Amino acid sequence: MNASDTSKRFPKNKPGHRALRRGRVSLPNRVYLITTTTDKRQRFFDDFNAACAACRCFETTASLGDARMLAWVLMPDHAHWLIQLGARDALGDVVARLKSASARSVNRILGRNGALWARAYHDHALRSDEDLKTVARYIIGNPVRAGLVERVGNYSFWDAVWA
Repeated sequence: MNASDTSKRFPKNKPGHRALRRGRVSLPNRVYLITTTTDKRQRFFDDFNAACAACRCFETTASLGDARMLAWVLMPDHAHWLIQLGARDALGDVVARLKSASARSVNRILGRNGALWARAYHDHALRSDEDLKTVARYIIGNPVRAGLVERVGNYSFWDAVWA
């Protein structure tokens, strides 16, 4: 394979994180399922105190603004948030505040600097026919499916407004 064949098969400007943002819409009062990973999928939240520090940021008004956290789970290297936007703040702003506040708090606990979360995140706007409690149960069931615990009640890092 020559150089021109290589550049056709492996373009230098792959869409990457930008592709995740393309077409992203932020609608007031809409519910979104957010998935975000840690930087380089590092298992920062294997550390109990770091996980506690992150979790404390997930339900504060400072992080959420006028949005409402309906359910969340923190895994060793990622988080899932079920968020209902309010009338004022855009989804990207809410996610940025959640990531920023938790990164500052966790970095302080771990005595480190630098990125905690990957820059990108995945969002899914729930359709009107999707049952919120079913989606919340799916999110909260992650530690069981990952083999971290046998029962959700044995896992410390989750919450839901229905719990």
